[in-house]
Amino acid sequence: LGLHQDKKSQYATYFCLGKKARTFDLEAMFEQTRRTAVERSRKTLGKKFISEAKSLCFCIFRDTSSSESEESSGSSDDELIGPPLPLKMMEEPSNHIEEDILGPLPPPLYEEVEEDDDDDGDSEEEENPVQKIPDSHEITLKHGTKTVSALGLDPSGARLVTGGYDYDVKFWDFAGMDASFKAFRSLQPCECHQIKSLQYSNTGDMILVVSGSSQAKVIDRDGFEVMECIKGDQYIVDMANTKGHTAMLHTGSWHPKIKGEFMTCSNDATVRTWEVENPRKQRSVFKPRTMQGKKVIPTTCTYSRDGNLIAAACQNGSIQIWDRNMTVHPKFHYKQAHDPGTDTSCVAFSYDGNVLASRGGDDTLKLWDIRQFNKPLFSASGLPTMFPMTDCCFSPDDKLIVTGTSVQRGCGSGKLVFFERRTFQRVYEIDITDASVVRCLWHPKLNQIMVGTGNGLAKVYYDPNKSQRGAKLCVVKTQRKAKQAETLTQDYIITPHALPMFREPRQRSTRKQLEKDRLDPLKSHKPEPPVAGPGRGGRVGTHGGTLSSYIVKNIALDKTDDSNPREAILRHAKAAEDNPYWVSPAYSKTQPKTMFAQVESDDEEAKNEPEWKKRKI
Repeated sequence: LGLHQDKKSQYATYFCLGKKARTFDLEAMFEQTRRTAVERSRKTLGKKFISEAKSLCFCIFRDTSSSESEESSGSSDDELIGPPLPLKMMEEPSNHIEEDILGPLPPPLYEEVEEDDDDDGDSEEEENPVQKIPDSHEITLKHGTKTVSALGLDPSGARLVTGGYDYDVKFWDFAGMDASFKAFRSLQPCECHQIKSLQYSNTGDMILVVSGSSQAKVIDRDGFEVMECIKGDQYIVDMANTKGHTAMLHTGSWHPKIKGEFMTCSNDATVRTWEVENPRKQRSVFKPRTMQGKKVIPTTCTYSRDGNLIAAACQNGSIQIWDRNMTVHPKFHYKQAHDPGTDTSCVAFSYDGNVLASRGGDDTLKLWDIRQFNKPLFSASGLPTMFPMTDCCFSPDDKLIVTGTSVQRGCGSGKLVFFERRTFQRVYEIDITDASVVRCLWHPKLNQIMVGTGNGLAKVYYDPNKSQRGAKLCVVKTQRKAKQAETLTQDYIITPHALPMFREPRQRSTRKQLEKDRLDPLKSHKPEPPVAGPGRGGRVGTHGGTLSSYIVKNIALDKTDDSNPREAILRHAKAAEDNPYWVSPAYSKTQPKTMFAQVESDDEEAKNEPEWKKRKI
């Protein structure tokens, strides 16, 4: 904090230029005016005739002769009370000076001096915007271990929402937090997709969640899903004919005036506007194009302060601005705003709506006037960025522009840099932490600055004298003590051997206790013997634990017969011969004598076969 104050004093000394504002004591001036009026009224009533020359001399200086004569008579009316006449009135003819004027005359050159002093005061105020930066105090909110890639604060400044590369979205309530600074809710609305943008609606009742997926979500203040945008058909060539995005999203923004309307931009080379009441189809589609008419991917988009313009920065380095109701051709198009092939991470309109700031992936910050959108007003370089969502924003009084810088791990500290809008000079900077500064947000009502870093921290900078509510509400609350776990203890009975049930057993020797434990199957962990036969008591029998093994071993048994089949048939030969039933009665008349086929050898069979059936060796 001391380092911040030293820097601010240096910059304040630079702008003050040794001038000191003129101060006026209004009460003393009023009292002097009253006395002068009373004295002049007395002179008007007491004197009947005063020549014009004497009147002029009386107004310029004290007449010596008249003063001596009137001192002798005991009168002190000639003394001049109040400031002298201005030079302009001294040059006017005497006939315009009336003697019965009541009230004081203005001091010489009073108006000119007052105007000069006012100009000096205004210039000093304008030249000291760094004094309005609320950075004397800070608090740190621990989001996680990965980059805080999204920040959102509701319009009233009561709740802060953070999102990161760890897929988590956390809610922080300044009025409900204590000095422990813990989030009251954490959720993963987009499952395994990184959170890229979070923004409260203009009414503060909904939050737009933009992740790495192709479908944006809207949740309420408590984290419950309100709507999810539909995904478009990725096999349709013309993106205007799809109902939604077909590729990864980059960012999104709420309409500042119309409730329930928001827009998103995606890798499918479109910017789409949506309505919360109609999640099944987008409202309109804007298709950024190069000067040759080819597709180009928008990396960021935003509404103007009045909501009539839509600005988008593209990967080819161009910035295109459309009228909200005209989706075909852009109203403004600057083709080389930043280096081609870099991702412009942020575009932001000023509060007066005439100036646009763009944070480029080419390590620059540029300022544009949309009324003359042919070249940048100012450009600042040497601002390294390594994240596709590095922010830039305007101060609440529109006199400063803020952005963050990125650093390699172990190569320094990320900084929050302040530029004056009128001259674009680098007037102030704050060392945040030993990681990159990704997100920054300056809330106009709270007058507090929120910063998201690359090491999972969200910092809030404020000034007790300049800021309102917000972090001031939770720093004054003491941290709640952790509740001790309640344990039940057994009460001891002091009267030993009063009852048998309360008698404590005598301590046995270790050897006897081990022998007794060895006999106990539970204490000795004796394995259970295998179950013979079918299973019982929840244990499966020896036949196996699966249904197939049970079927194989118990139902589909192998019942092979090892007996001689010829002997088994011949056992019934005598009974069949004595009492034929099937075959013999059929041949009893036609073939009473049984005839069997002659047995032929294999060689004879081979000779009788035709040539084409014979086996070729």
